[in-house]
Amino acid sequence: MTPPPKSLLPLVAALLLGVGGAMTARAGDAQDHDRARQALESGEILPLPAILERVERSSPGQIMEVELDREGERWVYEIKVLRKGGSLVKLKLDARNGTLLESSKQGGKGQHRSGEHP
Repeated sequence: MTPPPKSLLPLVAALLLGVGGAMTARAGDAQDHDRARQALESGEILPLPAILERVERSSPGQIMEVELDREGERWVYEIKVLRKGGSLVKLKLDARNGTLLESSKQGGKGQHRSGEHP
């Protein structure tokens, strides 16, 4: 079997770790990527496929964007889902256990956060 082209190696490595795919990239993310990889390997965060499976069950639609951010001492997955009908839902989940921390909707009659009345 021939090895994949060098240009595909970073993508293949990220997919094998479960933190690639829909993750967005920003300038200077090399250290962030390393920290996220270490967090995954040490069990501090759940792999992206496990998070996406939960999101697809609770908030069906097309995954548009995924970010993994550090907020204080907590890792947080921020996921944007385009739902049927065109509304965009932004979810924030605790990366350690997948618990929903915040949900906000955009589209339709405006934007509102979970706990607020639309």
